Amino acid sequence: MPTPTSFFSLSRVFTVLIGQALAVCVHAAPQVINLTNESGQPLANAAVSVMVKGARTTAPTEVTANMAQKGRAFAPTLLVVQTGTSVLFPNFDTVRHHVYSFSPVKRFEIKLYAGTPATPVIFDKPGTATLGCNIHDKMLGYIHVVDTPYFGVTGNDGQVTLDLPAGEHRLRVWTPSLGEATPDIESVIKVNSAQAITVRVKP
Repeated sequence: MPTPTSFFSLSRVFTVLIGQALAVCVHAAPQVINLTNESGQPLANAAVSVMVKGARTTAPTEVTANMAQKGRAFAPTLLVVQTGTSVLFPNFDTVRHHVYSFSPVKRFEIKLYAGTPATPVIFDKPGTATLGCNIHDKMLGYIHVVDTPYFGVTGNDGQVTLDLPAGEHRLRVWTPSLGEATPDIESVIKVNSAQAITVRVKP
C-alpha cells in the first residue's frame, strides 16, 4: 500500500509534468503571419524571421539544410537558415554544376561536381548570400541567414506559420527584390492569440 510520502511524491511529479506541459503551450504556439505588399496583395517568396528575446541565436552544430540543383535551377530559389547551419548542395541534374557565392556574408566555390559534395558550407554570419553557377549563367539563388530559430518563407498566399511564444517581438522581412545589401524590413508584432497577424510590407 502506498505511503503518504509516496502519494506526495507522485502528486509532486504530476504537478511538475503539468507545469511543464503548460509552459510549452505558453511558450510556443502556431502563429499565422500574413504578408502583403503596398497594394495589399500577398507577398510571396519572402524570408520571414522573428526576433524573440532570450532565443538561441545560433543553430545546434548538427543542423543541416539543402540547397539543391534541379532542372538547372536552385531549389529552393530562396533558402532561409539560422546562423551556424551547415548547407549541402546536392546536384540532381545529369549535368555538372559549379556553384559559387561572392557575397561578403559567405564567399565559397564548389567547382564542377555531380552528386552531393561531402563537405557542407557553414553559414556562420547573418545576411544574404547570392548564389550562381559558372556553367549556367541563368541559375540564381539566395541563402538568407538569420540569428533566430523562428523563421520561414511565405507561400504564394503570402503566409507563413511559425511556432511563436506570446509577447511583443520584432518581425524581419527580406525578399530578393531588395538586393543582398539591403537590410531586412522590420516591424513590431504582438502575439497573444491564434488569430493571424497581417503585416503590410513597405520597401
